[in-house]
Amino acid sequence: MVELQNQVRDVRPGEELDVSRLEPFLRGHFPAETGRLRVKQFPSGHSNLTYLVTLGAREMVLRRPPFGSKVKTAHDMGREFRVLSRLHDVYPLAPKVLLYCDDEAVLGAAFYVMEPIGGVILRRTPPDGFSADHAKRLSESFIDNLARLHSLDYAAIGLADLGKPQGYLERQVRGWIERYHASKTHEFPEAARMFEWMQQHLPLASDAALIHNDYKYDNVTLDPNDITRIIGVLDWEMCTIGDPLSDLGTTLAYWIEPGDPEELKAIRWAPTDCPGTLTRAELAERYARHTGRDISNINFYLAFAYFKIAVIVQQIYYRYHQGLTKDDRFASMPGVVEALLRCSLRTIDAA
Repeated sequence: MVELQNQVRDVRPGEELDVSRLEPFLRGHFPAETGRLRVKQFPSGHSNLTYLVTLGAREMVLRRPPFGSKVKTAHDMGREFRVLSRLHDVYPLAPKVLLYCDDEAVLGAAFYVMEPIGGVILRRTPPDGFSADHAKRLSESFIDNLARLHSLDYAAIGLADLGKPQGYLERQVRGWIERYHASKTHEFPEAARMFEWMQQHLPLASDAALIHNDYKYDNVTLDPNDITRIIGVLDWEMCTIGDPLSDLGTTLAYWIEPGDPEELKAIRWAPTDCPGTLTRAELAERYARHTGRDISNINFYLAFAYFKIAVIVQQIYYRYHQGLTKDDRFASMPGVVEALLRCSLRTIDAA
């Protein structure tokens, strides 16, 4: 698939796969493939590592935890494999998984392999010819797809035990505060105020739904022939059963607008500020119309999402700070953490 080959790079130093062990494992499962094994890496992710593995004529995507990570619950390959194996049949945008390996003798950690989804993934800069009409229709289909995901009957597809919806929001706030302390490398005074505010303003939870927890433009794959049509949703490592408004809040936190502060626009992940794109308020209102959910407390969910993303970035930086990864992209991350914490405070001040 040309699109996939254009998205991959040589494997980063220190993140190589042991092909002498991987190759016999894969050939045992795909004996018809006789060509050589080639491995490239998708370079954009910051958490679980993703590789394009080509065995003969067959392309596969391999996912494994980051090297040096100590946060086991954030990198449970077996859990991610189970979610996708149940989800794909009722929600075809989820990748189709092929096999799971829990024998750490193969690659030093559990991993799984899935079929690739060839298509376009938006990064910071939109593709040539991306018009205001494209931006509008894509942002509409993007939020409509989140509403669709939240409408799935998770019990009927065998995922009722994936999470504990009762008390979800309280556990989330407490857990992310604990993760912040466990990975702290700098003193950010904004954090202490956020701790207090979140615990004092915890809303009653919405209903429970299957939630992605990292739903943003660079985790969806688009049809190359129709850039407004979503053909895949990627990176299900944080999927659970929980408050769907927390999922919406995370999506809105990644959604950078033209009127946002410069420090937030500087860390824009995707072209969400293009003319024609729905605003955060318009996304939330459209979601509410589709789902019937009350979004009157959306500022809490947005503030919490900024904080949660700040902690995720802090955890990634912590691995770099400890010398567990040599990826130089991580060196400037404390500034990103501080900017996100300030966004949290601005959001609660506007509440």
